[in-house]
Amino acid sequence: MDRPATAAFLGMSLDGFIAGPHDELDWLERGGGPPEDHGFTPFFASVDQLLVGRRTWEVVQRFPTWPYAAKAVAVLTRRPGEARHGERLLAGSPGQVLEALGRDGARRVYVDGGAVVSQFLAAGLLDELTISILPVVLGAGIPLFQGAGPERWLSLQGHQAWPSGLVQLRYGRRNA
Repeated sequence: MDRPATAAFLGMSLDGFIAGPHDELDWLERGGGPPEDHGFTPFFASVDQLLVGRRTWEVVQRFPTWPYAAKAVAVLTRRPGEARHGERLLAGSPGQVLEALGRDGARRVYVDGGAVVSQFLAAGLLDELTISILPVVLGAGIPLFQGAGPERWLSLQGHQAWPSGLVQLRYGRRNA
């Protein structure tokens, strides 16, 4: 069995934060100007499984509607919790969790949340990383990259800029 492919798609402030200091995400929508398509819809359609961190899961649970209704969702956590939308709570290393998801039929996994993305990157198990950098300095918040990990070089797959000032960078795993 081949392991599932993994990909992350994140919005980030210029100073490296993916959420405000109290997990706020509203700044992602406050850029003003006409709506722009940054490619999230086709990306989301390309995955069959989400793997989110506990903190991300807790934030998303507070949304008015569950945004992942059409996808299988797993939560990487060491603490017990109550699934409200059919999610699975999993514990283990990135390799163990990815192996379990693959056994259950996952082919392409959307890895989300700063801690989970950092763990998968450190383990060499993140195949694609798309970062949309918004033209805002938050000053404080939840950083994208958390914890120390080994040096990882990535390969630039594409880049694009929009009139709003958002710049998107797409990277792939660089094989030694």
